[in-house]
Amino acid sequence: AVVSTQSTGDKAELDRFCDAMISIRKEIQEIQDGEQDPENNVIKRAPHTMDALTADVWDRPYSRQKAAFPLPWLTSSKKIWPACGRVDDAYGDQNVFCTCPPLEAYSISDLENPQRAILQ
Repeated sequence: AVVSTQSTGDKAELDRFCDAMISIRKEIQEIQDGEQDPENNVIKRAPHTMDALTADVWDRPYSRQKAAFPLPWLTSSKKIWPACGRVDDAYGDQNVFCTCPPLEAYSISDLENPQRAILQ
């Protein structure tokens, strides 16, 4: 992959991106080395929603800490929490579809006042 500094942000942001890629590679290596279950691991079960991480039952062989904050600089104030987990594994990732009403369902007044359309 080619990453352009002009489209991705400053050096600190690029460093965070590189740290994330290195961390993911280490997680892959843990699977290859037999340290993590090939079917039930932090990569296969990602993304980890706040609901999953705060549930009473944690049925995964890795820690909630590893799932939520895999890097030292990633704290709750800097985390973007995913709204949902993986949907139907790779099929859901590759076959995304929109459940929004078609554009024809919106009136001209909705287009002039999009907030009103959202609230309806």
